[in-house]
Amino acid sequence: MADPTIEEHRKALAGAVGNDAVRWDAESLAAHRRDYWFLNVLRAQRGRLSNDALCIVSPTSVEQIQTALRYANQQRLPVVPFGAGSGVCGGVQPDARSIVIDMRRMDRIVELNETALTVRVQAGKMGNLFESELNTAGYSAGHFPQSIDVSTVGGWVSTRAAGQYSTRYGNIEDMLLAFEAVLPDGRVVRTRVGPRSATGPDLRHFFLGAEGTLGVLTEITLRIFPRPESMVAQAFSFATIHDGLEAIRLFMRAGWRPPVVRLYDGIETARLFTAVSKGDNCLMLLVSEGPEALTAAESSACAGICAVQGGESVGREPVDRWLSERNHVPHFDMFIERGIVLDTIEVATTWDRIHDLYREVIAALQQVPGIMVASGHSSHSYAQGTNIYFTFAARPEDPSKEESTYLECWKQAMEATLRCGGTIAHHHGVGRLRVPWMARELGTGAELLRQLKRVFDPNGIMNPGVLIPVDSGKSKG
Repeated sequence: MADPTIEEHRKALAGAVGNDAVRWDAESLAAHRRDYWFLNVLRAQRGRLSNDALCIVSPTSVEQIQTALRYANQQRLPVVPFGAGSGVCGGVQPDARSIVIDMRRMDRIVELNETALTVRVQAGKMGNLFESELNTAGYSAGHFPQSIDVSTVGGWVSTRAAGQYSTRYGNIEDMLLAFEAVLPDGRVVRTRVGPRSATGPDLRHFFLGAEGTLGVLTEITLRIFPRPESMVAQAFSFATIHDGLEAIRLFMRAGWRPPVVRLYDGIETARLFTAVSKGDNCLMLLVSEGPEALTAAESSACAGICAVQGGESVGREPVDRWLSERNHVPHFDMFIERGIVLDTIEVATTWDRIHDLYREVIAALQQVPGIMVASGHSSHSYAQGTNIYFTFAARPEDPSKEESTYLECWKQAMEATLRCGGTIAHHHGVGRLRVPWMARELGTGAELLRQLKRVFDPNGIMNPGVLIPVDSGKSKG
């Protein structure tokens, strides 16, 4: 018997899931063709990204997701979970046989538990609306990724996200208490909420950072925090990034945890904070919040450590400016029109290696033909180390080398990071972009990850090509 046609698949899904939940009009397909990975944007602008999905399923219930996944699993059709399409590593790239499951109609806060300080929320809830509703009730999630206006709560968990206030409140893995998800065969898995459990391996970590490769997240339970009663903002100028990083290391070592700890190198200070730039100095932004006694002690202690490391106070104006502009990101299109390729690369390592990592990645990027800018800043710190968020921009002389130049920049940064003992991804996830370096990062764990994928998804239907290379013969997608 011949395989069903695309049209037959669409009609079968609409009949099973519901006509109001399945779409394949041109506008809907175009809106779910890609995420915000630079190469996907570039290819779309150049007319080289033409693939549309088979259809878009927009469920309002777990039962509809179960039905869609059972059908896809039976028919061996690829499934691409979709939050808001703001990922930057190529995690959304359906082909003509893919079913895209758009979660944005599942967008309710299910329960706010003010005694236990927890919130249950559906995975399709937009981040900014989630935070706003919590604020109205007197609480905060403490999670502020730059993409908060264009990302979902489920997307945060799927990509193992970090927010701009992570130094105090933690990353998404620190906030996640429980989850509900639908597996590829339609089964539902739910975990129990509690402050801690010793009942074997932590099942939450199967879905943290899984990027839609193991199933579809439907509900998330997170910690919440009372809104802080006070906030202290301050900024410091350092002669070198080395001095600034050492200051961060010392106050993290001492146990101070300002929610915002950001250190910009000289290039980024000159570009973003012209009023305090001396041409090559480095700027640190600090925000403390919480009870007044805590913010007073923390801000004073951090200021003292900064002074010992040569940090010069420049007031709070740079912090106020950052707070007002922190989520404003220029659109890629304006750079593509000028023949410029660019991106950000967030990596991390321990304190004993961070100076080598910064130096080596910048040097490696500067070797790429056509490079215009290679800079970095630290934005997430821990007692054991910190991240560096690198930015590059390049303009190849030959326009036909746009993609190869972009990929060479990434290759140089990844290779230098691995040489310095760093992790190739701090908070943007893997997508398709980082897959070539995953085996070197994970070592023998790479095969364990493959085996885990086979257990959860033996037919290989869930977001093939992302995080883990597709096993041959497992999916027609």
